[in-house]
Amino acid sequence: MTLSFPLLVALIGIALAFDFLNGLHDAANSIATVVSTRVLKPHYAVAWAAFFNFIAFLFFGLHVANTVGKGIIDADVVDASVIFAALAGAISWNLITWALGIPSSSSHALIGGLIGAGLAKTGVSAIVWSGVIKTVGAIFVSPAVGLILALVLVLVVAWTSVGLTPIGVDRRYRRLQLVSAALYSLGHGGNDAQKTMGIIAVLLYSQGLLGGEFSVPLWVVLSCQAAMALGTLFGGWRIVHTMGSKITRLTPPQGFCAETGGAITLFMATMGGIPVSTTHTITGAIVGVGASRRLSAVRWNVAGNIVIAWFVTLPCAGLIAAAAYGLVSLVA
Repeated sequence: MTLSFPLLVALIGIALAFDFLNGLHDAANSIATVVSTRVLKPHYAVAWAAFFNFIAFLFFGLHVANTVGKGIIDADVVDASVIFAALAGAISWNLITWALGIPSSSSHALIGGLIGAGLAKTGVSAIVWSGVIKTVGAIFVSPAVGLILALVLVLVVAWTSVGLTPIGVDRRYRRLQLVSAALYSLGHGGNDAQKTMGIIAVLLYSQGLLGGEFSVPLWVVLSCQAAMALGTLFGGWRIVHTMGSKITRLTPPQGFCAETGGAITLFMATMGGIPVSTTHTITGAIVGVGASRRLSAVRWNVAGNIVIAWFVTLPCAGLIAAAAYGLVSLVA
């Protein structure tokens, strides 16, 4: 289906609205630790994170955008209805979990929306299983890697802090946490903004506006980075509270370890073209630093509720997207 120019612009606007909500919803991932340790006040923290969200495109390729654009469902079956339904599923689930203060994954909401819309249109033949398996596998791998790296960093911090007074350690890692928060925000902007880039690029491809070959135009890159940064600037305070204090109490050295472990995980995933969840990653890292003190330092009931949200996000967003595709098909 060929769209008129106003409808095409409107659909791109919806995609950018999702990107904005992604930044709003996932602001907690970038700033929860630096706010909970009182290294930065909330409004300074979101400005710090938003800046590094925006410039992330300067440091990473577009591997994740390519995976989302043509590696989840077949790009040749994508049309405007599929894109609209996928975005409707992702945005609806994001709003539901944001209102409830649940740190679910915007990334997997979008992936679930794509899968649900693709299945509603053509069935299982629409699915690119290699990309889906890689993405679903990351649900388990990314938090585990974040947790392990955070634990290793806790040991490194303890070893390098021998001989320092508690005040000296606190002062050192208050400064270093600014660096770790910046690195995590780079990873967040690099991985998450690319998912919307992939959605807009495959929409343009479906309309024959990319010259017959899938690619991501520069204006799409800049628009998506800006939308995500703006969303981060507005913050997501309910989820900040959950991530920053309800799972475990953090000190500046622990916040540094969590953010750095999460950032390394995101850098590796982004370079490998894997659309991971920034929420999963930082949660695993926070649990890791909490458990390094003692297992009882982690509020496992809160962490368990977050894990449940991880598992239900893909199917719930997919079901909403499939229903949206059915409604669009009836009125189209």
